[in-house]
Amino acid sequence: MTLRVLLVDDQALLRGAFRTLLDSSDDITVVGEAGDGAQAVALTRELRPDVIVMDIQMPGMDGIAATAEICADPDLRACRVLILTTYETDEYIAQALRAGASGFIGKGINTQDLLKAVRTIADGDTLLSPTATRSLVARFLATPAQTQPPRSEQLAALTPREREMVTLVATGMSNLEIADRMYLSPFTVRAHVQRAMNKLQARDRAQLVVVAYQTGLARAAPNGGTEQA
Repeated sequence: MTLRVLLVDDQALLRGAFRTLLDSSDDITVVGEAGDGAQAVALTRELRPDVIVMDIQMPGMDGIAATAEICADPDLRACRVLILTTYETDEYIAQALRAGASGFIGKGINTQDLLKAVRTIADGDTLLSPTATRSLVARFLATPAQTQPPRSEQLAALTPREREMVTLVATGMSNLEIADRMYLSPFTVRAHVQRAMNKLQARDRAQLVVVAYQTGLARAAPNGGTEQA
């Protein structure tokens, strides 16, 4: 299966460079390019890419607004957004995740990590495993400034095992890491996580993390990590 990617950046030179990097892989192809958020939304509806690699700062509609519009459209539920930006600030990371992005990486990333990021996002996983990003997620999504009210009643639908899985996902652990910790198979972990996502109506793991913090199932630890509520 070839993954279809839409590149969004207001700098044509950078789009060309990223296209070259992505097209170098046999399982990834760039199907379109956009120079601003409005064009990105229009092309996403037209092309239905698997992954949108999205810049943040662009003229007109920026990447955060475009991500929010794409992720709010039920017809585009299968399209995943990977934020790729020079501005790796705490607030941008929080805004991107709240808007529905499935990952957030810097433009200094190397070729292999970029290819891996696209494959990870397309697979329904998320790029929240680095310690720094995990800390930022904990700090910002657990604050009173969150854009959506807590939804603790949603947790009632989860089994104890599913609640445990959601908490571990919120720490940034991958399915394989959770499997090793819980002495389970990765397939079993993936099934638990998927059921939790369905029950909580989370479109991907990034939104599952958002729900974990909004409901209080996970919270920021004093050391900047994540702890179980």
